[in-house]
Amino acid sequence: MFWLASPEEQPDRNNSNKCNMKIRDYFKAMVALAAFAAMATGASALTVEVDTPPMPEVEATATEAVESLGRPSMGERMKTLWYETGIYGFLAKEERLAAPPAVVEKSVYDAEVAANRRASVLPFGLGQGVMIIVSLVLIYLALVKDFEPLLLLPIGFGGLLANVPNAGITAAPVVKMVVDAATGVSMPVTVEPGGFLYYVFEMGVANGLFPLLIFMGVGAMTDFGPLIANPKTALLGGAAQFGIFCALLGALVLNDYVPGINFSIRDAASIGIIGGADGPTAIWLTTKLSPDLLGAVAVAAYSYMALVPIIQPPLMKLFTTEAERKISMKQLRPVKKIEKVVFPIIVVLLCALLLPSAIPLVGALMLGNLARECGAVDRLSDTMANPLINIVTILLGLSVGSKLAAEKFLTAETLGVILLGLFAFGVGTSAGVLMARVMNLFLKEKINPLIGSAGVSAVPMAARVSNKVGLEYNSSNFLLMHAMGPNVAGVIGSAVVAGVLYRLCTVL
Repeated sequence: MFWLASPEEQPDRNNSNKCNMKIRDYFKAMVALAAFAAMATGASALTVEVDTPPMPEVEATATEAVESLGRPSMGERMKTLWYETGIYGFLAKEERLAAPPAVVEKSVYDAEVAANRRASVLPFGLGQGVMIIVSLVLIYLALVKDFEPLLLLPIGFGGLLANVPNAGITAAPVVKMVVDAATGVSMPVTVEPGGFLYYVFEMGVANGLFPLLIFMGVGAMTDFGPLIANPKTALLGGAAQFGIFCALLGALVLNDYVPGINFSIRDAASIGIIGGADGPTAIWLTTKLSPDLLGAVAVAAYSYMALVPIIQPPLMKLFTTEAERKISMKQLRPVKKIEKVVFPIIVVLLCALLLPSAIPLVGALMLGNLARECGAVDRLSDTMANPLINIVTILLGLSVGSKLAAEKFLTAETLGVILLGLFAFGVGTSAGVLMARVMNLFLKEKINPLIGSAGVSAVPMAARVSNKVGLEYNSSNFLLMHAMGPNVAGVIGSAVVAGVLYRLCTVL
């Protein structure tokens, strides 16, 4: 067929033939496809007529159970949606678990649920609401009152996320054992993955990794020069650890004489370490000995570290005279670089010979300090002191906050933890001050007892408090660098005590 136009506008015959050939090819392809479909239909009809072996009885039972469920109605769908809301979660009296599978007997399912149900002092939903309020208070203290914001903010936010109903952020993965039909071997199969905070906790806190990385960063930021220049101040850092053992004994006394409080020796050791005023150390030891107390211990430890300017001054003034508070201390001698480089190596070797159980914390601390002082690995030192410790602090705080569960936090034991932690902190502060007064009985060059309060390892806040109180009585008496000696000694002391307690409690 040609266009009714001038000869110049008529298409070329060759192009027309090519177009006709393409149309014929397409037509042949369509005919082939139709024939293939017809053959496939006939083959399927033949296969239906062939006798098939009956399904196994177990498979038939499962199939009948699934088919008996039918499609859910619109009302059932809306009811399920209501169960998934946070409003229903806050009103629930018990934790809502998954519906029983179709092929599992209800009695078996109910028995498993009863065995895994967790006791709570409040209805489940109300307890979650209370813990959300507690988490918001922690966030308020971090952002508004500036109480240890680097840790209390992620801890508070982790607690907030963990107590959102039906979110499953801290839920463990659902794993079922499935028998391989071919080999007969049972294999675990993950039916539903766990929440992301569950994996963060298991990855870094349950195995003690995050506290060790924190200690590495602390070592990279710490100058042990004041301690090296005045080694006798290490006794003040050691004396401040006395509060740890007093709180440990106090926890055992409460266990024996106060109804409703049940503290084991492991619980008592975890509570006592609060007196060292060292958050990472407290988290490391509590994770090893008493994981259920982790939330209460961590919150108490960091809260008292933030309250150092409020707790310590009254005790410092109570156990010193005005004349002692006015004692001036001469400037510390300069410390050579070789001394600072050799110091962490010597500390690790001594710890390895005398207290190997404390090597994880002390070793991480001294590795960071050696990287700082040697001057040959500035990139590593900067990484430890900045990006590494910041990232780990976020993950550590979220992980600890995920343990702020109502059934573990809203108990009489938590009140005991908070009171004993305060007692331990006060005893440690007082012991450091009294130790300085005892040392002055034998020293020609007197030391100001105020620096003894810095023996708790709240670096550098405790040293700043000692300096501030000293300036109130002598405006020319700058005690900051003198107080840093017992302050950094307290860091080493709390790590050593944690290692000792861990070894004793695992042996007993």
